[in-house]
Amino acid sequence: MLDIKYIVANPEEVKKRLSLRKPELAVQIDGVLEKYSAYKTVLARVEELRAKRNEMSKSIGKIKKEQGDDAAKEAMAQVGKLKEEMAVKEAEMEPLKKEINDLLLSIPNLPNEHIPVGVSDADNPEYLPCTIPLPKFNFKPLDHQAVGEKLGILDFEAAAALSGSRFALFKGDGARLERAIISFMLDMHAKKGYTEILPPVIVNEDILIGTGQLPKFREDMYELVGEPKQFLISTAEIPLTNLNRIRVIPEAELPIKLTAYSPCFRKESGTYGKDTRGLIRNHQFDKVELVMLSKPEHSYQMLEIMVSDAQEILKELGLPYHVVELCSGDIGFSSAKTYDIEVWMPSENRFREISSCSNCLDFQARRMGLRYKNAQGKQEYVHTLNGSGLAVGRTFAAILENFQQADGSVIIPPALRPYFGKDKIEAKK
Repeated sequence: MLDIKYIVANPEEVKKRLSLRKPELAVQIDGVLEKYSAYKTVLARVEELRAKRNEMSKSIGKIKKEQGDDAAKEAMAQVGKLKEEMAVKEAEMEPLKKEINDLLLSIPNLPNEHIPVGVSDADNPEYLPCTIPLPKFNFKPLDHQAVGEKLGILDFEAAAALSGSRFALFKGDGARLERAIISFMLDMHAKKGYTEILPPVIVNEDILIGTGQLPKFREDMYELVGEPKQFLISTAEIPLTNLNRIRVIPEAELPIKLTAYSPCFRKESGTYGKDTRGLIRNHQFDKVELVMLSKPEHSYQMLEIMVSDAQEILKELGLPYHVVELCSGDIGFSSAKTYDIEVWMPSENRFREISSCSNCLDFQARRMGLRYKNAQGKQEYVHTLNGSGLAVGRTFAAILENFQQADGSVIIPPALRPYFGKDKIEAKK
């Protein structure tokens, strides 16, 4: 959530920076300012009435002493009228406050002023080039779905019968490989100082408001029936970032680095007909998430560390990748700056996103009241960062595609072999 005081003090700057995302967002700021002006007008009247009431209340004893009971009763009646008008005006303030808050909840974060300006992913410049050689094949490489089905480790037909389209079923060595990837990633991040968490996958509505999934992306969330309103998480970022909202964090504990494996659930409502084959865009998928809580002055440095930590997984696996910096029109709702790590997919002859690492500054912290106490004893909002470390299904897919062999087998990267238990997946004879 943007700071209303900052918006009021810097309306043109806020409009200019939001326009880098979408030009029409500037109009929303006008709406906020209009409502805030109305709120301030009512507030000024309430404060004026309160001052008059307090002044008259204090003078009643003097009036009674100097002018008698009748004059004192008249003064008390005037105080009563002031209280009545105050009650009316205070009642007017509440809906205005809610309208302002609702408007602020729907406005995305301000993009960092130095990120590339653009409209879509086509405008994202390369930040780090690929340094791992692309695989060379003496045969036409298959996509990961075809490789997995030939090996009998992926069964999309069974998944569709159980749950509908855009679900996957892992079998035998497929289930084993998915589990090995998760364990490998968590161990790698633990070595980097991240504390492993196994969070709930069902959260309350206010938790999703805190990280920015609600209210804007409600259509993409799986909402449970009944009260209180609860949802399946779309990423472990949601519980991890909210984990410390119930306390004020001592400065000495920062930065806080957390990692978690979780199943994730997304309706993908806005991507109908896109990437429907294989593991790239499913309604349920596994992911290992990274979250950092940082002091404001260190958050951009922490973003570079997070991107490096996510890259380390791909380096260890020997998967070709590069890093792009997202332009102003492609960054997520809560993000001020984002890097995407994209892994090479031979069947498509292109890189595909496998991790997105973002610095949200104090945008999420304001929504959830997430603060720390600095050395001077003052409470300040932390900066929150999140990133995939990595999307497990996409890592699985990249392994199948990059390490497939002419005979249909798949070589397991050496770093994974202690977790998987063997060096190759072969079709059962």
